[in-house]
Amino acid sequence: HEGRAREDQSGFSCPAARFETQDGLVTVTTARLRLTIRLEGFVCSWQMKSGDNWVPVARDRPTQAYEFGWWDGKPRHYVSRADGDAYYGLGECSGDMDRSGRRIRLSNTDALGYSARSSDPLYKHIPFVIIRNAVRGTSHGVFYDTMADCTFDFGCERSNYHGFFRSFEAEHGDLDYYVIAGDTVADVSRRFTWLTGRPAFMPKWSLGYSGSTMSYTDAPDAQVQMNAFLERCAAHDILCSSFHLSSGFTSIGSRRYVFNWNRDKFPDPAGFVSHYSAHGVRLVPNIKPCLLRDHPQFDACARDGLFIRDADGSPHLVQFWGELGALLDFTNPKTVTWWQAQVTSSLLDVGMAATWNDNNEFEVRDPQALADFGGNPGPAIATKPLQTMLMVQASRDAQRAHRPGLRPFVVTRAGFAGMQRYAQSWSGDNMTGWETLRYNLRMGLGLALSGLSNTGHDVGGFAGPAPDEELFVRWVECGIFMPRFSIHSWNDDGTVNEPWMHAAATPMVRDLLKQRARLAPYLYDLMWRAHRDYAPVIRSLFHDFPDDPASYDEHDEMLLGRALLVAPVMTPGLQGRQVYLPRGTHWIDVRTGEWHEGGQSVFVEAPLGQPPLLARAGTAVPVNMAALHFNREPDERGFLVFAAPDGGDFEARCFEDDGESDACLSGRFGEWVLRVSASAREIPVHVSLEGDVVSRPARLTLVFPAGEARRVSLSGAGRKIASSTLQDGSTAITLSVS
Repeated sequence: HEGRAREDQSGFSCPAARFETQDGLVTVTTARLRLTIRLEGFVCSWQMKSGDNWVPVARDRPTQAYEFGWWDGKPRHYVSRADGDAYYGLGECSGDMDRSGRRIRLSNTDALGYSARSSDPLYKHIPFVIIRNAVRGTSHGVFYDTMADCTFDFGCERSNYHGFFRSFEAEHGDLDYYVIAGDTVADVSRRFTWLTGRPAFMPKWSLGYSGSTMSYTDAPDAQVQMNAFLERCAAHDILCSSFHLSSGFTSIGSRRYVFNWNRDKFPDPAGFVSHYSAHGVRLVPNIKPCLLRDHPQFDACARDGLFIRDADGSPHLVQFWGELGALLDFTNPKTVTWWQAQVTSSLLDVGMAATWNDNNEFEVRDPQALADFGGNPGPAIATKPLQTMLMVQASRDAQRAHRPGLRPFVVTRAGFAGMQRYAQSWSGDNMTGWETLRYNLRMGLGLALSGLSNTGHDVGGFAGPAPDEELFVRWVECGIFMPRFSIHSWNDDGTVNEPWMHAAATPMVRDLLKQRARLAPYLYDLMWRAHRDYAPVIRSLFHDFPDDPASYDEHDEMLLGRALLVAPVMTPGLQGRQVYLPRGTHWIDVRTGEWHEGGQSVFVEAPLGQPPLLARAGTAVPVNMAALHFNREPDERGFLVFAAPDGGDFEARCFEDDGESDACLSGRFGEWVLRVSASAREIPVHVSLEGDVVSRPARLTLVFPAGEARRVSLSGAGRKIASSTLQDGSTAITLSVS
């Protein structure tokens, strides 16, 4: 909770550096980076080692590069902008992935119904930018370590006197920034993720469909509405592993009162939670960090000093959900203790499995408001992203204490750089529309480059009109490939986004959710590798194909890990689309078995309910081969094997553990290992099962795409016991595991 001093280097191995001073220049050289400072005017130039040469990557603007708040208290940094520069990152931003020509403000904001193309600011505060220069072929990152509201300008402002430049401006505080070297954008992204914290490894059930809507809990018969959701899931065979319980369960009248159970709506909270658990659905309750001034516990919390406060010690009141309330101050250890006690007694003790930390942007605007800072009061306006992080940390720690040995599941809407250490997130209260679908995809990829892969979007749109049948299905098609999948809404016309909202489309939605569940082992493996190796789960094309110039175009596509390319349909009325395939490998249409050479755009048919999905040659994707139904989701491992047409060697692995305990964090887990040495005529596969596997499976199935005519030979732990042709024309070979 207390954090650590910025200057504290304990636990880190610092690179060796050489310092030289000559002719008014100070040079600091490490193995990869060289910083040269011209003392007159204080101008910094950065170079990166490339082979035997030092290549320029960044240079401060030669005129007035820094302002340290001399006039208005705002630190500023100006850097020369070079031909060929492109700018990525900044976490959750609207618009294209390349931020060139834009001015972007970071200030945690509850942005209901935002435009995914243009709105600014949004919910998260990640002041990290990756600069790629196409002319020099260099990439580097800059992380401004500040919690102050700040603004980045990537060429929006021009000047006759200072040349071309980009700039950073913070509302207050100091200027403390990191420069991160890397041969590619992927290198820089991975090192930033390492710097700001290892991504949390969530329980496997968090990858399932999570139901949600405000309508059920706002209804006077909320528990009846909630139970009807389970009945409809069963009737339509909709797979569902959790439900995000909107804040209506805390209501008194029309307003929200965190940790209060409305007993008229939910007469038996423990029985309600138990009923959901019996159907295989965990409940994830909404919690908010603000108490309205007529909250039953407001006076007691005010008396104990748990709120952000005014100079006279009274609670600092802010606008919150149609009333005035006071924000809890998580820089005060007493507040953390109170919060954890409430989370435990009101939610965890009645059987809740997780916490959904919402409306936690901490929009303090008065510079006179004070936060506790552990007994050293200071401006609360300086703590907005910090408050969010401490709130989420407190919620996580309450779960850890309540269920020791099990990995927590925490969700947050707002956050700061490093939020991946604690929580899953999503892109907030988006607006229903095709434009949102397109730009939410790019928003998610920007978050992944900025350390946070465990993210998703409100499928179907949160605010605005209800999505029509085509838009809803296309949104589901896109959403099933994101780490977080939730259909959540507060539609203006009072309708509810539900899997069965369009009767004709319900079978498509059911099958798409089963397609996601079939891919759950692959998603889970990717989440493990994000935790272990800092590798993003969802990726822009240029992340994995940096030498392909066309991969830097603004594509409506994404990579899921290194094996799959997802190309959602994002325009109404289409039954197919052009898909760009990065060069340097072959790609296969998973549905048809048709191979394509990379480095070109191909037309892929995409009837409604069948999203384009292509696999990279030389990969194998772990899947669940079992028959799946609501509240019956067994796990039977298989691999989709995609050997290149002209052959080649590759290895594929799949992480296996019990799905929930923290034993894997101390090394108790297993891995399936496939080693393939394919030729133009044969596909030899060696199968092994390594490590500490909790329950040893009896069999494994290898699936080869439709049209694969090469002979398959097996060795290792598996022995062929059956072969069959699946409905899509692919061949399944089932092995017994010895």
